[in-house]
Amino acid sequence: MNATRETVAELLGRMAKGDHDGAAELFAEEIDWQLDWPEGEHPATPWIRRRTGRGDVAGHFRMLEEYHVPELNGTSVARILVDGPDAVVLGHIRQTVRANGRAYTSPFALHLTVEDGLITRYHIYEDSLTVARAHRPIPETDISE
Repeated sequence: MNATRETVAELLGRMAKGDHDGAAELFAEEIDWQLDWPEGEHPATPWIRRRTGRGDVAGHFRMLEEYHVPELNGTSVARILVDGPDAVVLGHIRQTVRANGRAYTSPFALHLTVEDGLITRYHIYEDSLTVARAHRPIPETDISE
């Protein structure tokens, strides 16, 4: 159980520092990834898609940073629950959209599985409606008289 907790803590630390390559090193070559709601393409949130392995993880974190203002990130972890190889991280995401300046918050639950010191499962559950709404373009207003 300690190995799972240590790996999760290391992942969260690397994510908080913006160490995308370092975070990716903690993942197995093949992973069970769930952050692909809803089906289809969503241009406003392109980081939300299926991923299959370590080689794609750093790109996920880079893209997430590209679409948000890292200095305004207020993501917090309230609790980490560990049961053998599984861990659940509970907290709140607070982000600001780079393109339109909208800030949003969402509770999240992150289910991770650690096997042989590497993360093999990454399932995140968040308020997808709030995220999608925050990333919608701000409509232009007609200021002509």
